[in-house]
Amino acid sequence: MFGSLGWQELLIVLVILALVFGASRVADLGGALGRGIREFRSEAGNKNDDGDGTKAGTGTTAASEPSRDKSG
Repeated sequence: MFGSLGWQELLIVLVILALVFGASRVADLGGALGRGIREFRSEAGNKNDDGDGTKAGTGTTAASEPSRDKSG
């Protein structure tokens, strides 16, 4: 995707983004993008969940598990 862009071109794009949106907003956007990527990787790498709301190997749903509330 970015095979034809070198580091100089990417730096120019980042400088233009910082001028248009402000440095703090670009930094916030980068942080949010990084958090999103980390969350996606952790969910994609989670092999215990098969995607239909049941835990793999147990046959129980998260809603049917007993509550561990200490109030009584």
